[in-house]
Amino acid sequence: MPRTLAEAIIASRTPDEVFPGAVCRVSVDFAFANDITGPPAIEEFGRMGADRVFDPERTAIILDHFTPNKDIASAEQARRARAFALEQGMKFWEVGRAGVEHAFIPETGNALPGEIIIGADSHTCTYGALGALGAGMGHTDIAAIWALGETWLRAPETVKVVMRGRPSEWIGGKDLIIHLIGLIGVEGARYMSIEFHGEAVDHLSMDDRFTMANMSVEAGAKCGLFVPDERTLAYANARKSRDFTPLRPDGGAKYFRTVEMDASAVEPTVALPHLPGNALPARECGDMRIDQVFIGSCTNGRASDISAAAEILKGRRVHERVRLMVIPASYEVYNEALERGWIKIFTDAGASVCTPTCGPCMGGHLGILAEGERCVSTSNRNFVGRMGHKRSEIILAGPKVAAASALLGRVADPRDALGA
Repeated sequence: MPRTLAEAIIASRTPDEVFPGAVCRVSVDFAFANDITGPPAIEEFGRMGADRVFDPERTAIILDHFTPNKDIASAEQARRARAFALEQGMKFWEVGRAGVEHAFIPETGNALPGEIIIGADSHTCTYGALGALGAGMGHTDIAAIWALGETWLRAPETVKVVMRGRPSEWIGGKDLIIHLIGLIGVEGARYMSIEFHGEAVDHLSMDDRFTMANMSVEAGAKCGLFVPDERTLAYANARKSRDFTPLRPDGGAKYFRTVEMDASAVEPTVALPHLPGNALPARECGDMRIDQVFIGSCTNGRASDISAAAEILKGRRVHERVRLMVIPASYEVYNEALERGWIKIFTDAGASVCTPTCGPCMGGHLGILAEGERCVSTSNRNFVGRMGHKRSEIILAGPKVAAASALLGRVADPRDALGA
């Protein structure tokens, strides 16, 4: 039977019959946790009587959420995770050597085409940009995978998204994925795979694809998958930590539904509070004043995101009413920002630039919102209280809209900030 990409990947890792709805026992290529989810996974690992992880090279802990540690509690979490990882000999990265997990893991070749990657974080779906089935699971599941090297998956239905046309120079992956979620809703792909197709994909950088795969979960998806092409393979081969076999969907595969969108018609788009599906062109937001802008996160903290924001901010000043935080998602990105002068552009503009970390994305630190404040953020969720006070607001946007908004003090289309 012809298979979708999700079905093909699962079939390559299980002896079970694969069809939508089938519960399959699968081998896992890489499994990780972070400083928040690691300690409870470690506790469960001990409770089940496990002694050693199944493979130190395929298991990892990355400290990225509350790092550099913001308080005593987060320092204790990091200490416990660090001790376990070092004792097990598993891969371990922390402050000064890592970054936001979903940017850092692909950079280091620990997520590769055709693989199954399980992380104790819901945005593990990011690795779908590589044609890998990435999925988030709870700490109990991660503990079991660390011990056994396998888990179970229910094979998902697949939504085929066909993106036609060429996006304009103002449009990135964030605009496209918010537009898509606006079309299908935050439950439009619930426990499904989103499989991206169409000529627009050829014009998307790997960074754009990571952004779109990352936010597939905001449409309820189990994963969001791009079919590996030459660009994918060039990225993966340059970074791989092990051999891999890319997989592709079969012709004639059966899809749950097909969604078509004209990427050439998409405008710079934002998601208004309090759902990622509240999509609206930035130019239609009126005089929506803001207090803060955050550029970073596992969604839009990569090099092209930082570059796009710097290009708009160069020689300009952040609005006097607005504070701007820029956090590169990894040290690879941070170092490039140093070498190319982007960090100086930000500081000259009046921004704060921080070490790679999740920071304010989930209300951790380095940019918490007070009551009544409004933030334009390049992160992935704008739920009530996500970045601070429950009566604050988050508008999701790409880096160009975010930078333009920082300049004008309101939700803004980048063309308006530049007079284009």
